Amino acid sequence: MLPWHQYLLGFLLLIAGFNHFRSPKIYERIMPPYLPATSTMVLVSGIAEMVLGLMLLNPDTQIYAAWGIIVMLLLFLSVHIHMLQNEKAALKLPKWVLWLRIPLQFVLMYWAYQYV
Repeated sequence: MLPWHQYLLGFLLLIAGFNHFRSPKIYERIMPPYLPATSTMVLVSGIAEMVLGLMLLNPDTQIYAAWGIIVMLLLFLSVHIHMLQNEKAALKLPKWVLWLRIPLQFVLMYWAYQYV
């Protein structure tokens, strides 16, 4: 049996990935303009989050999932930086929330690293 916090992270990733399909326009708005095929990238990243969340819940694939989550979160840093730099992408969030999201990425990476 996996620890409860591993189930929690897997579940959070599933929800986050599902939200890419439920509200794709929000995610398209926060994508940096230098990334191609924005709508496709939103859907692919949503699928990746869901797949990695499910993989994290399987002891046979949890190590691959943990490394995949870490890489994905590193890639998502560009989105968080873009949100800080672009008012439209900021989604009217306060600056302090946008700044807090960056160290949160590293906390999530550390959380995922626990399952390597």
